[in-house]
Amino acid sequence: MTHDHDLVLRPTAAQTEAALNPPPGRNGGDLVVETLAGLGATTVFGLPGQHALGMFDALRRSDLRYIGLRVENNAGFAADAYGRITGEAAPLLLSTGPGALTSLAALQEARAASAPVLAISSQVPTAGLGGGRHGYLHELPDQAASFRGVVKSVHTVRTQSQIPSAIAEAWTSALTVPHGPVWVEIPQDVLLSETPIPVVTGGDTFPEELPPRPELTAVAADLLARAERPAIIAGGGVVRADASKKLRQLAERLQAPVVTTFGGKGAFPWTHPLSLQSWLEDRHTTDFLEDADVLLVVGSGLGELSSNYHTFKPRGRVVQVEADLGKLESNHPALGIHADARLALQALLETVDERTDPAAPERVRAVLDKVHERIASQELTLEQDVLAAVRRALPAGAPSFWDMTILAYWAWSAFDAKASNTMHSAQGAGGLGYGFPAALGAAAADPTHPVLAVSGDGGALYSIAELATARQYDLNVTWLIVDDGGYGILREYMTDAFGQPTATELTRPDYVALAESFGVPGVRTSPEALEADLAKALAAPGPSVVVLPAVLRMFAPTHLD
Repeated sequence: MTHDHDLVLRPTAAQTEAALNPPPGRNGGDLVVETLAGLGATTVFGLPGQHALGMFDALRRSDLRYIGLRVENNAGFAADAYGRITGEAAPLLLSTGPGALTSLAALQEARAASAPVLAISSQVPTAGLGGGRHGYLHELPDQAASFRGVVKSVHTVRTQSQIPSAIAEAWTSALTVPHGPVWVEIPQDVLLSETPIPVVTGGDTFPEELPPRPELTAVAADLLARAERPAIIAGGGVVRADASKKLRQLAERLQAPVVTTFGGKGAFPWTHPLSLQSWLEDRHTTDFLEDADVLLVVGSGLGELSSNYHTFKPRGRVVQVEADLGKLESNHPALGIHADARLALQALLETVDERTDPAAPERVRAVLDKVHERIASQELTLEQDVLAAVRRALPAGAPSFWDMTILAYWAWSAFDAKASNTMHSAQGAGGLGYGFPAALGAAAADPTHPVLAVSGDGGALYSIAELATARQYDLNVTWLIVDDGGYGILREYMTDAFGQPTATELTRPDYVALAESFGVPGVRTSPEALEADLAKALAAPGPSVVVLPAVLRMFAPTHLD
């Protein structure tokens, strides 16, 4: 009697031949790149270092495309964006100690945004593992400990035979919902030693799906069908699950207004009659959501930015669908459904009864009118005109990557992403320097669209070296730098809180001249010329820089009232 679990895949003749007669000169690094290729990777990001040279030497014997950045953190941001755009695990190759640690901020953003990044780092030689102080270059007492609180899983390899399985296990972890970054570390001597292990020819992994529990979706469907004022908050989990069509079907069946979080931009059509857009930092939206008798939250933990800085206090029943178990009911009591957003929305579509509510679009329009009146009263025409110019210049299907800067904070609330998985920012962890290197990763993932990066001058200096990367690989990224002479949002925060700013003003370079020194065309624009200059830059192949000297202001918050 044969059981399914007894079945073994037999090697092909070509695989047998490769196993019996591996090419000479292979080392542990070859096992790394062969495993990545076997798992389906085509592109890797990274930065070489002394302990990691075995991996990088192996790259020249592989068909993997290598995109090398100038700073490890920026390489992490590029891999993050590649993972977001493709939904694949993005390999990130790093060296030991300082090289590894420099990637931490990028990996924190990937974890917060559920971006699948497979970081593979070298380690000190095997004899130095275990915390002994042997004085190896880059030695840490416990390198893996620095990553355990940041990534989903940590995998330490000690022998060459462990490499394929460890990387496959990490790959599965990265792509199991919720997606996220993972960490693999391999000692220098394991990477450099010649290997007798056959060429790695297999590597398929099958991340488990996360369906909802049927008794929970039955209760949720009943609550939503009987609700008088249902509403939906759609988070980044909807985008990552490619579930925007299912979300729209459910909203229309329930006639439930939908607001998208900043991570969920594009999950619901901006101009749909049921769209509350993304005005989460507005008390009118908060009041509307609090008044819902049943609130469906899909793919969001209702964290600080998604809850109007924790001022949101729902009065009705909350149904929360969340793939990250730790976020389930972490901020509000709810009917918690631990599930992938796509599978949960499909289950609700199969069970929920249709409801009619002809007044729902009118209630949505009333909220948006109040929001727009509040913004209009603050005389912020320049900011709205600049954001509108960016939207008109950017082709509808082109992705954009936004750094932590005032124009990005406007975009979170007021920018129409046009489509799901096209607008991304560093709002997960909130670190500076994300926009430009992330855009490079997106351009490497899909060269058929131009990619827009948006930074302030403060954030731009974090990643200015990557102009060399953009030029070296001729990536189609246009970088809009809004130059206000400092850390603009911190200037506002400190002025409001203390009456004057401290440590926010910056001496900065001539960004146009600096870009041109890298061989990247640059132009200095104005608010009036921005649309034309930006559109021209986006239409031209290869990298470009557009500099907008402007001091933008943020709209007044409502969470402090």
